[in-house]
Amino acid sequence: MAYDLITMGRIGVDLYPLQTGVPLPQVTSFGKFLGGSATNVAVAGSRLGRRTAVITRTGDDPFGTYLHEALQGFGVDDRWVTPVPGLPTPVTFCEIFPPDDFPLYFYRQPKAPDLEIDAHELDLDAIREASIFWVTGTGLSEEPSRTATLAALAHRAKAGTTVFDLDWRPMFWSDPATARPFYEEALRHTTVAVGNLDEVEVATGVREPHAAARALLDAGVELAVVKQGPKGVLAVNSRGESAEVPPLPVNVLNGLGAGDAFGGSLCHGLLNGWNLEKIMRHANAAGAIVASRLECSSAMPTPDEIDSAIAAGAVK
Repeated sequence: MAYDLITMGRIGVDLYPLQTGVPLPQVTSFGKFLGGSATNVAVAGSRLGRRTAVITRTGDDPFGTYLHEALQGFGVDDRWVTPVPGLPTPVTFCEIFPPDDFPLYFYRQPKAPDLEIDAHELDLDAIREASIFWVTGTGLSEEPSRTATLAALAHRAKAGTTVFDLDWRPMFWSDPATARPFYEEALRHTTVAVGNLDEVEVATGVREPHAAARALLDAGVELAVVKQGPKGVLAVNSRGESAEVPPLPVNVLNGLGAGDAFGGSLCHGLLNGWNLEKIMRHANAAGAIVASRLECSSAMPTPDEIDSAIAAGAVK
């Protein structure tokens, strides 16, 4: 039985302060959560009733064990999550200064195991058969993950829906100026591109939302989704349809993870065959709900929670 959604990319342990508005040097307690963008998208999809799996790698250590246990608890298939001897499982710290300041501190040295995904170890048949396959820009930042990501995309050859989360993290690139050709190559193999204004500019050289969406379509995708922060989200497809949806009002606690909830909901809506506006409203609501909560993975909303937020016109 094929998966509804297979994601490929980052995994790690999020260590988030249990105190809001406190700088890290003064924080005295932390919560431990499953993290990593591609992994969180798989969790978000699972929460919405989808059969999901993630392709990634951890350290061969207790944190790696914890991540397997967390994935299983969230109903995400972990068969393609493998250990890398000698590399520690990454951890990520953040500071929480609502409503819009959430500095992240990535500990991925000497190298993150999720960048050791090897093309020869991929289950290419499962990747091709999945209804949706999701990859990230971070996966292009180093070898062998870069070759593995592009090989998976080429083998899938736009079967079903293939999503490229532009996911721009310049600190993961030894030379950020070299990124665009790899982004362009990935776009040639994908049907959906998702990114914020900074990310679409990296991928296309264009920052204005409508022009950036057109540039992504010209690069080969069938649906371009441009996140505009407080202005909401713009979606444009190759059939000339578009939707521009404002954000759902919310008292933000921690904005991290909202984009991953958006991604899981986006996949859910695409699988349901909804129109663009309904997909974007549902995804915006999912993201807003996670922004109202401390954690990421365990904060992913259920269908009833999203429906309630949409009906209320805000996250209560």
